[in-house]
Amino acid sequence: MANALWDSNTISYSGCAAQVFMFAVFTPAEFYVLTIMAYDRYIAICKPLHYGTIISGKICVYMAAAAWGSTLLYAVLHTANTFSLPLCKGNVLDQFFCEIPQILKLSCADAYFREAGLIVFTACSLLVCFLFILYSYMQIFRAVLRISSEPGRYKAFSTCLPHLAIVSLYTTTGTFAYLRPPSMSSSSLNILLAVLYSVLTQAVNPLIYSMRNQVLKDAVCK
Repeated sequence: MANALWDSNTISYSGCAAQVFMFAVFTPAEFYVLTIMAYDRYIAICKPLHYGTIISGKICVYMAAAAWGSTLLYAVLHTANTFSLPLCKGNVLDQFFCEIPQILKLSCADAYFREAGLIVFTACSLLVCFLFILYSYMQIFRAVLRISSEPGRYKAFSTCLPHLAIVSLYTTTGTFAYLRPPSMSSSSLNILLAVLYSVLTQAVNPLIYSMRNQVLKDAVCK
């Protein structure tokens, strides 16, 4: 943020490491929290009478602790592994922040083999989360379509659509950013995709999740 405000394009080595660590914490944590929210909506719509028992305060604390604890461990391992590599191919990153793939391009070592284990673990965990979200919404849509009243269906869909929009934007941009073919790679496209999945989705979270909050609506109108 300081670099953007003061029109600077330099960052210290320690600052870059801190940025990588924060990015490695908050990016997967966002997706884990989205997965927990999908589970919350599934219970609220498909098992409403058991909601208070299943989604208790203690369960919420456990789920949040699991999400943040796993991402903190992942971030420590990923950051330590990235910055233990010798960087000898200059000091210019083709990105507006310290992104791990761009840092690996500056390494003299065969970095991709060292990163393979962490990358596979991350991909598998995110795939499991995505499949769980997909299963939750399949069950939600089945339950909603069985609701006889139109206002009831509208209320259920309006609860889920903002969350589903964020999940779709987050997964499509993140997946395309890291899994697209090299022939489609360019500096401007890299920056655009990074802004979409690392800045835009997090920035609109408070707005989208509060759209149905009457207090917020009244404050905006005022």
